[in-house]
Order: sequence, then structure tokens, then C-alpha cells
Amino acid sequence: MDNFTTTDMENYAKKMDEKFADKAADKADYQEFKDNFKDLVEKTFEDKGIHDVEVENRLVDKVNETYDAFTIKHTGSDVGVNISVTEAYRAYATDEADINTIANAMVNRTVEALLNAPVISEGINDIQNYDVMKNKLVMEVVSAETNAELLATVPHKDIEDMAVVYRFDVKDIVGEGATVIVTNKMLDNYGITPEQLHADAVKNAPEIRPIVIQGMAEVLAKQMGVEDMEMLGLNIPPEQEQIFVASVPDNVHGAGILAYEDFMDKASERVGNQSFFILPSSIHELLIVPDNGMMDLHSLEQMVREVNATTVDPSEKLTDNVYHYDAKDKIFELGGKFVERQEAKEKASVKEAGEKKSLLGELKAAKEEASKHSEKDVIDKGVKSKGDVAI
Repeated sequence: MDNFTTTDMENYAKKMDEKFADKAADKADYQEFKDNFKDLVEKTFEDKGIHDVEVENRLVDKVNETYDAFTIKHTGSDVGVNISVTEAYRAYATDEADINTIANAMVNRTVEALLNAPVISEGINDIQNYDVMKNKLVMEVVSAETNAELLATVPHKDIEDMAVVYRFDVKDIVGEGATVIVTNKMLDNYGITPEQLHADAVKNAPEIRPIVIQGMAEVLAKQMGVEDMEMLGLNIPPEQEQIFVASVPDNVHGAGILAYEDFMDKASERVGNQSFFILPSSIHELLIVPDNGMMDLHSLEQMVREVNATTVDPSEKLTDNVYHYDAKDKIFELGGKFVERQEAKEKASVKEAGEKKSLLGELKAAKEEASKHSEKDVIDKGVKSKGDVAI
């Protein structure tokens, strides 16, 4: 590719801006924008003196989002960096940013990411071997509704309105924090069933990412320091703790512990061997609130909705619902279902009590009636007896 000067770049960007000036907000022009934006990205790399990169278009399915992207990687490399074309178009059409600024910003981010890209170890070939990879299985819990498109392509297991998806923890192959989501295609290549995948994940995930449950005050103390906690009056004694945080050691995709076989029992034990509510703080952690009458479902639901709307990044949101675990009946369910089940139980109990009362009333009436008949028989027999004596 010929050298492309800064002046040429500015002129090219100016022409691009003029071309899209009247049409940027029109979705029909998205494909044209994408084609031209790719050309500009490639020229931007050239202008920065970077010549050994490849730019490929792909659709990226991630938790809570699907976007059109360019995958940038060094020629011959197995590791690439995705830049969102969807984000670029949105910035251009909505934020009215010029395309030159957008391209430069994205290329700068990509250059930095490529410089810090992990080196793939020889273990990359292990990804083809399920006997090796099953020992790297971890689980993640996501919103089933938000991730409908993603779930159509990956094995998953439904949990109420959420879904468990599976990942391989490949930090030993790619680098710290790296995971690969398991797809239906991978499962076909391995020749295993979703049921087998789930069984292996349930066995290995708790070993790789063990459950960590801490009191909220304990978590805040680690973040703020004990002195600041005491100064703000937030130093709550452990026995008075009413909110607990459940996740994994690195607090990444920690909501997956919801799918662990022993999570409910451990959580119940942590809150005093009782039932509890579960608040989906994010895909990274869960909040546990004892069902001891101090908090009601409606208040907790309002809290979750408000926090999701104002604090949680959309890409990390789990759901707006609250869940409940009945420690006595061993049932995990949506909070609304729990309330309905309790109301049904109460109605059945009242009905049963009424039926018992009615039955007791009938027995009492029958006993009184039998008693009357018994007294009459005694009187009749007495009259007969007296008559016999007289004769």
C-alpha cells in the first residue's frame, strides 16, 4: 500500500465527511459507511507506519451485546483485537463526530492493545482436545432474554429467566483473564452432549473458581479501610450483617456460582441456616439477603431496578428480577413465584383448617345425635322393664 501522508489523510476524511453529511443518520447507508470506514482504518495504520496488520470483518457475539466489528491482528498472528464498527457508526451518526477523529481514536486503542497482546503458547493445540479442555471448564450466568441470539449458538442450561453458559479458562494458553465461550460447533467437534458438558463443568468450575461469600461490611472494609468505615459509621458487627456478597476470588463472571451444586446450601449456612433472597448485582456477583422479615420482595425489586438503571454498565447487567431460595423446601425460584407459592400454601392451609373444623362440627353433631338416640333407648327399655314387672 502506498504511503499516506497526514495531509492526504485529512483530505480523505474530509471527502468522507462530505459524502456522508446528509446520510449519516440513515441506517440504509450503514454498509457504505462500514466499507469506507474499513478503508480509512487501513490507511490510518499506514499513516502510523504500521504495515503488517490484517483487517477482517466479523460479527461478535458477547454477553449482553452483539456488534459488527473489524478484527485487527498482525499478519500471521492468532491473536487479534476487535474494534466496534457499530460503535463507530453510532458515534458518527448520533454524536456527530467526524470520521477522521473516530478512526484515529480506534486505531490508537488498537495499536496499544496489539502491543500488549498475549503470546499464544504451544498449548493452543490443546483446544482441540476435550479431555484436556474439560478440566478448564467454568460457568457463567446471563440473562436469557437479552442474550437470545447468543444462546442460539452455544450450549446452555436455563435457570428461571437466566441461562448458564460455559467457558474454557485459557489463561495458561493465552494469558491472564482469557476465556473462550463454548459453542455448539465446538461441542459437535468434540462429539459430546450438552449434558456431559454441564456435568464436567459442575465438577471442575468450583475448583477453578471457588465460591466466596462475604458480608457487605467486610467487602467495604477491604475497599475503604477499617478506619474510614468506622468514621462513616458503617462498621457493622458480623452477627448483625444483613447483606452478603457472593462471587469468585477474582470477582469476574462470579454470578456463575449460582449453577454450582452446593451454592444454595453454602449461602443458606452463611446467612444463619435460613431462606434468602438473591439480588443479581451483575454478571460478576450476587447479593444475598436473609429472608427474616426485615426486607420485602417489593423493596428489593425496586432496589435492583434502580441500581441497574443508574450504576451497572449494560454489558454487565444480569436481570432486573429478585430470586428466592426456600431452605426448607430446597426450591430456587423467581421472587414472584415464591410469593405466589406461599399464598397458595396459606390458602390451602386455611381451607384445610376449615375442612377440619367442619369435620369436627359434623362429628360433634353426630355424637350429640347418637347420644340422644342412646338416651331414648334407655328410657324405652326402662318403660318396658317396669311394665313386665307389673304383669
